[in-house]
Amino acid sequence: MGRVTDLAAFSALLTDEGQALLTALRDYTPSQELAVASRLRREHPADLVTAAIAQARLRQRAVAKFGEQDAHRMYFTPGGVEQSTRRPVAEHRAAAFARLGVRSVADLCGGIGGDAIALARAGIRVLAVDRDPLTAEAARANAAALGLADLIEVRCTDVTEVDTSPYDAVFVDPARRGGRGRVFDPEAYSPPLSWAIDAARKAPHAALKIAPGIPHETIPPEAEAEWVSDGGDVKEAVLWFGTRPGTITATLLPGPHTLTGRGLPNPPVRPVGRFLYEPDGAVIRAHLVAEVAEEIGGGLVDETIAYITADEPRPTPYATAYEITDELPFSLKKLKALLREREVGTLTVKKRGSAVEPEELRRKLKPKGPNAATVFLTRVAGAPTMLLGRPVR
Repeated sequence: MGRVTDLAAFSALLTDEGQALLTALRDYTPSQELAVASRLRREHPADLVTAAIAQARLRQRAVAKFGEQDAHRMYFTPGGVEQSTRRPVAEHRAAAFARLGVRSVADLCGGIGGDAIALARAGIRVLAVDRDPLTAEAARANAAALGLADLIEVRCTDVTEVDTSPYDAVFVDPARRGGRGRVFDPEAYSPPLSWAIDAARKAPHAALKIAPGIPHETIPPEAEAEWVSDGGDVKEAVLWFGTRPGTITATLLPGPHTLTGRGLPNPPVRPVGRFLYEPDGAVIRAHLVAEVAEEIGGGLVDETIAYITADEPRPTPYATAYEITDELPFSLKKLKALLREREVGTLTVKKRGSAVEPEELRRKLKPKGPNAATVFLTRVAGAPTMLLGRPVR
């Protein structure tokens, strides 16, 4: 019964009256919500006003993923905003499909249509499938709102019942959230990863979106695995089929900058040099720290820690460089004295291989002064260590 009510409310948003309400709510702020709702309810049905305000709220949340222009023309469900692919990531994947010569894609578990939109804008015909009626309606409305209805067909059905043989490629983005939050077991995805892999093997080309933390040993040998970050945040891992079996890559957006694994052994551990490099999260997840270390001529500070150290600054898109000014054994008292001496009031705390919580440390240190610094809490050759430095500009 709830879904029927939701569908009716959503359909009302697509009427002229619903559209006028959404336009009126374009720039409203949550602090004004009560006053705005009271005023609008004097002129419009209360249920429609409630639905419009909820949609306006979702659109504001979606700006971070879809950009100002698209977000305020699109339609969302609460889960759709949360689970949608960020636009630059979806565009990167769509471009990869286009380079493969793909002209049509069966987008299984399509959600509110974020990936389908990117594919269609790349000139690819899309079948977008989702089993939830409200989500499918949102995807259909989004295709129309963005002028892509001719390229996107939306079908509300179970993905396991879809014949993907007429399509050049398959894209599967299984649901990785359940009633109790995030799901970590790939076989608990909906649909399970094993089903998605079987579907991928039947298509000329395929891409499966998976959680970035997936163990490397579970990657099928015929798949290419790509980890993607956007603005320094790891967003997803993708298993590609019909491309380069066994290849491991890390792609950093914007750019894109793509690092390809060469099967290098772990870099040697060496003393801390003048510079410390913090690899991008996608590089670390893809196990490509050795490739970055070779590129910058560096080694590890500890065999279990993904910090690279070097004596010379070498620009790389795959790691952030810091100039190290001090190396001390872990001691709160010594660090506090050093920060006071350097007049450090703005302190960035980073950790790897340390149990200390950054916020707790910052509260204890109470830094004061006009200067800024970064402290790394880590291990150096097995010993708890503090490295103080600043970003290389």
